[in-house]
Amino acid sequence: QVQLVESGGGLVQAGGSLRLSCAASGRTFSSAAMGWFRQAPGKEREFVASISRGGHNTYYTDSVKGRFTISRDNAKNTVYLQMNTLTPEDTAVYVCAAGETPYYTHTYYGPSHYGYWGQGTQVTVSS
Repeated sequence: QVQLVESGGGLVQAGGSLRLSCAASGRTFSSAAMGWFRQAPGKEREFVASISRGGHNTYYTDSVKGRFTISRDNAKNTVYLQMNTLTPEDTAVYVCAAGETPYYTHTYYGPSHYGYWGQGTQVTVSS
């Protein structure tokens, strides 16, 4: 089993940056692909980014490509989301997720691939 705890959210002005962290406990972090999702008020949960077990493959939703970077440190059981050039449209609760997979290089954008979810951290971008 995996427990996930996000941190690093906050209030930032448009154009600013934040780095989110997601610390995982449990023995299966290295066997899990990791993902970040977000949910804004009144909107459905949206995929943001994912990273493969080994960290070599990543995948992003179009709206964050070139601005966000997902990475992971398997020695620290932590996944990160570096967010640059933030806009008010990025305002949401950001949630990390873990999905156990036998595939070392696969990334996943569908929430059904993820069996473990954190509680989320609020990111607010002011204009």
